[in-house]
Amino acid sequence: MSNSKLFYHHESDSRIMLKKDSAELNDWADNLEYISEELAYFSEIEDRILNDSNIYLQLQEIRRENTLISGTVYRYETSMRNAVECDNMACDSYYLHNHEKHRELYRDHLKKYRALKAKMLSKILLLAKP
Repeated sequence: MSNSKLFYHHESDSRIMLKKDSAELNDWADNLEYISEELAYFSEIEDRILNDSNIYLQLQEIRRENTLISGTVYRYETSMRNAVECDNMACDSYYLHNHEKHRELYRDHLKKYRALKAKMLSKILLLAKP
């Protein structure tokens, strides 16, 4: 993040929330892209070292889910532009609920990915034992 301030004293609470949510959304998108890169490496490792059909299927499922969630995050990012036009509590509440729903989707995916990553790394360590 740059040294410039993200929030200013004169901004409304809803504007600050929108900026915070946008920054969080950018982090999600960056993390999903990084996960996609790691999954490509893990697929190669599975193919060259592990040769485990169960892990192969789990990798394919996580890759598919990562692609779908990435698309969902990018579509959500586009729809967030409309949140700037909110002028009442009902509208603000809608976008807040929508953001929380997307956060939960992202976090659930991250948990699944991390569990698979730990499983793969554990198998690699077992194979590397003398």
